Amino acid sequence: MTIYTSSRSGSTPVHFETPRLRVRPFVAADAGAFTAYRVHPDVERYQSWSNYTIEQGRALIDSMHDARPGVPGQWYQFALEEREGGALIGDLALKVDDAEPSMAELGFTLAPEYWGNGYGLEAVQGLLGYAFGTLHLRRLTAVTDALNYSAALLLDRVGMRREAYFHENIFFEGAWGSECAFAILDREWAAGCGVQLDPLMTRSGLVTGKKPRPQG
Repeated sequence: MTIYTSSRSGSTPVHFETPRLRVRPFVAADAGAFTAYRVHPDVERYQSWSNYTIEQGRALIDSMHDARPGVPGQWYQFALEEREGGALIGDLALKVDDAEPSMAELGFTLAPEYWGNGYGLEAVQGLLGYAFGTLHLRRLTAVTDALNYSAALLLDRVGMRREAYFHENIFFEGAWGSECAFAILDREWAAGCGVQLDPLMTRSGLVTGKKPRPQG
């Protein structure tokens, strides 16, 4: 069943909800807030873009207009909205593997003013539940910059397993960087690897997961 809601973005379908968050498609009205947090230096630090512009934000949102989650080979960007007040606070991303459509990679970004409230953990838990329960995927992966300790901690806390450390495998912002790879299987999630919201996360700082070369 598709849920519709009235919010700052108007009446839009909702992919899924968590206790405090609503995950929905992007709409044109999101462009300003979306660009504002993407251009923040603490967000750009671990991402594949720099000097993000409003034109880029509008182009990405426009590219999502007829898109849907779960299409193999395509990144889908979810808007992350606060249920109380309807503010856009970040985004989630999912790319189903084009060669093996039972597997996908996820990513997440949160606006800096919303760090430290456990929103990142809640959003990623919701995305895992949606990917396994609604899209019926078998395996989900995530990749973070090795220096992005808070993103790695978040992925640990949702039950994802650290599978690899790639030493200086990517040339990033003028220097060689290292990355950590995480994964979780559907049966691991079903067995209870997903955790409840941890109060320790409300005291962590950066909660932005690097998305290697997504759209935009």
